[in-house]
Amino acid sequence: MKIYGVAILACCFLVGHITGDALGRLFNMNGNLGGVGFAMLLLVLVHDYSQRKKILMPESENGILFWNSMYIPVVVAMSASQNVKAAISGGWLALLVGVFATAACFALIPFIDQIAKKRSIKSA
Repeated sequence: MKIYGVAILACCFLVGHITGDALGRLFNMNGNLGGVGFAMLLLVLVHDYSQRKKILMPESENGILFWNSMYIPVVVAMSASQNVKAAISGGWLALLVGVFATAACFALIPFIDQIAKKRSIKSA
């Protein structure tokens, strides 16, 4: 039932793309700001939620796992089609947003590590 994995991937991509376009408009940039990243994050969250709640059948779960593993090459292909020129022409704002997003990700690593350690202790 890999078709469910494709459907979930498509929905996550659409939501991420719309979110990235909205952020681009919010910052007055003619481009998509992080739509692919939002889509990837949403796919991970949907997969984790469905796994914890045991919503899907094992065949459907395998389809989602398959598309999770295929998502990185898909992300690279989608990123190549984004309007990089518009993001670069944003100047300092684009640079500031990139630095802020990277710093926020680095700052969240210890918190995510603590959550992962707590989950591994509970499951052991």
